[in-house]
Amino acid sequence: MRIAPTSTLKRKEPVLALFLFLVFSCNSPQEYHRTKHPVDQPYLVVLGVAQDAGYPQAGQRDEFRLIEEGKRKKQHTVSLCLVDPVSKKRYLFDATPDFREQLEMADKFSTPTLYPYDGIFLTHAHIGHYTGLMHIGFEAMGASAVPVYAMPRMKNFLGTNGPWSQLVNFKNIVIQSLQDSTTVELPSSIKVMPFTVPHRDEYSETVGFKITVNGKHMVFIPDIDKWETWDVDIREVVKENDYILIDASFYKDGELPGRDMSKIPHPFTTESMELLKDLSPNDKGKVYFIHINHSNPILDEKSKEHREVFDLGFKVALEGQIFTF
Repeated sequence: MRIAPTSTLKRKEPVLALFLFLVFSCNSPQEYHRTKHPVDQPYLVVLGVAQDAGYPQAGQRDEFRLIEEGKRKKQHTVSLCLVDPVSKKRYLFDATPDFREQLEMADKFSTPTLYPYDGIFLTHAHIGHYTGLMHIGFEAMGASAVPVYAMPRMKNFLGTNGPWSQLVNFKNIVIQSLQDSTTVELPSSIKVMPFTVPHRDEYSETVGFKITVNGKHMVFIPDIDKWETWDVDIREVVKENDYILIDASFYKDGELPGRDMSKIPHPFTTESMELLKDLSPNDKGKVYFIHINHSNPILDEKSKEHREVFDLGFKVALEGQIFTF
């Protein structure tokens, strides 16, 4: 990862006022404190926590059956909505296959200046992170000039490959260029900085985002290869920021029967907890696992593995969760 000189990554009117969400400070799966979203300061809402294919995943009849029986609930793909109620703007982080449902969620607690979003920030070109853009296009919403923030290869991919290039040609979207470790300034002194991380980059770079509001920092890394392949120490990232949402695709090795998991090099949840075990209780409490594969038991709030994450001092991100700054 290239860290620009200005990077701090390594340095020591709401629509429905009664719409309630889980507050970020819950300490266990059972400790749900309901709160109204802020009306006078920016806040961030988790619109989904599942890996690209969501839960239930296609073809998984048992997962559909569990939902039908009320034993599990649908989980939307990882996406965040950053809302600034003062300037009446909102920003989406990753446009997922669940774009329709997640836009409906966002419409219940916020109103943008430019519908559907005042900006969409993309991490990379894997199916769970950009394909929701199709809903903006000619065959669907027919939106106009929605800013889409993308890295150079991601920008080129969208502009030169159909059907995404039609979004550009029809001016449904206007691509705004991102650069590694270079900050984008938004209203209300909100800052968003992309930073590259190692991952399967068949079609684009992969980035995480550092979101800064009111002097507080959130780091969002939904996809990354093993931690040791990154030239940044994730332990230091945790120490130097306020909230850390990190890739928890799989719980442990052997989780996918019949597949060589070395060819899917995400950090296992168990590996991340082992790596971060010596952090202070305060620092551990900053870590939220997200981007959770349908096979990972921590996606089930009733599982012993979900409880174990909290018992070890970490947290699991929850859909509808609010982070305030």
